[in-house]
Amino acid sequence: MTAEQTRETMQAYAKALLAFGDYGRYLADDVTMTFMGTDRAIAGRDAVMGAIAFMHVQAFSSAVELKGMVWGHGEAALEAEFIGTHIGEFEGVAPTLRPVRVPYSVAYTLANGRITALRLYFPFELLMRQITTLAPELAAQTR
Repeated sequence: MTAEQTRETMQAYAKALLAFGDYGRYLADDVTMTFMGTDRAIAGRDAVMGAIAFMHVQAFSSAVELKGMVWGHGEAALEAEFIGTHIGEFEGVAPTLRPVRVPYSVAYTLANGRITALRLYFPFELLMRQITTLAPELAAQTR
């Protein structure tokens, strides 16, 4: 893919994802999502969409604040912040209704107008700390 095609695909994907719209149409059938630094990986459009939906609307009521995006020939990356409230069981932790703010980034590989791989750099330990022990900076925000 050209850099321009990559840019167009990623901007449309980000717009759909941020609106929780039809972002799945930008994923290849055999897309993979790897959680970097862990042994977790998910394969297939439905499974990847399920994982994204689980994080954003089932385990957390969330929004994503996009900080920036870069792209090249079939490669892209974004920096964002996951902002939400813990509303459903996550990693064995019952809903706490605690607020969360987690910075993260994703590297993407694209081919034929679709995302074929997502490599998620997400500090799960920070998220877990926020839902199990209210961090002082978040406690100040809830007052």
